[in-house]
This record gives sequence, C-alpha cells and structure tokens, in this order.
Amino acid sequence: MNAPEIIVEFAPELHLFVPHGRRLGATPAAVDGVSTLGHVVESLGVPLTEVGTLTVDGEPVPVSHVPRPGERVAVRPVERPQHIPGAPLRFLLDVHLGTLARRLRLLGVDTAYESTDIGDPALAARSAAEKRVMLSRDRGLLRRRELWAGAYVYSTRPDDQLHEILDRFRPALSPWTRCTACNGPLKQATKEEVAAQLKHGTHKTYDAFAQCASCGRAYWKGAHHDQLEAIVERALSMRTHDG
Repeated sequence: MNAPEIIVEFAPELHLFVPHGRRLGATPAAVDGVSTLGHVVESLGVPLTEVGTLTVDGEPVPVSHVPRPGERVAVRPVERPQHIPGAPLRFLLDVHLGTLARRLRLLGVDTAYESTDIGDPALAARSAAEKRVMLSRDRGLLRRRELWAGAYVYSTRPDDQLHEILDRFRPALSPWTRCTACNGPLKQATKEEVAAQLKHGTHKTYDAFAQCASCGRAYWKGAHHDQLEAIVERALSMRTHDG
C-alpha cells in the first residue's frame, strides 16, 4: 500500500538544492501526519534559510503546518531585500568565506569570521549567542536549529558572493571604518603611533594612517589601495542603482 503523499513545487531559484530528477514540475513527498511542512521541505534538500512563502492549495501557511495527504504545496524563495527582525544586522562567516568576510568588513559591515574549522555546533551556538546571520555554503550547517538566522552563499567567486549578500540583505555601508583583520573599529592615527609597524619606505612615503582600536593593526593607502577602492566603488554604485 502506498504511503500518503503531498505534491511539492519548488520555485526555479531553489532547484539548486533539489535532486535533478525532482526539479521539473511537481514532486510527490510522503507525509506521516506528524512531521511539519518545514521538515518535509528540508528532507527534499532545501534549507529553510532559503525558503520564503509556503502555500498550501494557494493559501500561505507557516513551516509548522502539518500537511495532510493530497495537499499541493508551493515553495518560494526568500524576498529581497530580506529583513531579519530582532537584532541589528550582523554576520558570521565560516572558515571557507575569508575573502568575503574581509570585503564586508572593508565596507564597514559588522562581520565575524572563524579562520579555523570550529565545527557546526560551535558556529551555530555563536550565531545564536551573538544574534548573527550565519553565511555558509554548508547546507548541513544551515539546517541546524540553534542558528539565529542563516543564508546560503550561492556563488564560489568572491566578487559574486559580495554582490549576492549586498543584494539580499542591503546592509548599511560605511567603508574604511572596520579592521579587515579582526572586525574592530578604525580610528585615525599619527605616524608616530604606528611607527613600529612601518617599513622605512612606508614611513617616508605616507602621512595618513588609521589604526584598529581592537588589535592595533595600522592602515594606509598602500600598493593595493586602488583594488580596494574599486571594490568599495562597485558596492556603493550598486546601492545607488538600487535606489
């Protein structure tokens, strides 16, 4: 005897998560009268961090809805810009997203980053304790219930990753105000205050400096400044075009 089923249709934006054979048209899914719709959707491969509206026979339902046999479910992606209620917008990135973390910090976005693999339970616990949005390409991590909030990073290229996060969350930008190494705030500094970190050529060539109030790292407009300036300008231009 066949198990009772519902029919689930995923939006094209979510097909990345769905096994290839289930991407086209509607997907039958077994139900047991106990498991929530959120559980069913995740069992089909889609993290709930990527799910926006769920509808049953055209009517919106919460992820806690317990589906009944014969229902037809539509799964839509999160709306953009996505608003995370309950705390200021802050991020936590896993060990694989170091370049993205530095670029978000360059733009003044509060971004914590784990440079070593501390494990999914510890990352989820930190997300909850500090109320930070977990950014990761690890689908298993994004399914952990302890997370405060999370988002899958779809691209593997840092330029595209940055564009993706700025488009999805529209964080406030304040370039050149955070340390790209530790996320601490930057303050203006005199040459004397950072002299111990300067090589002779730098000491002679540059006069304007900033220093991290947390870790003490010094900053100046060195050889890579033009590349960083280009990243900042693209981000600000994107924000202008978004209105």
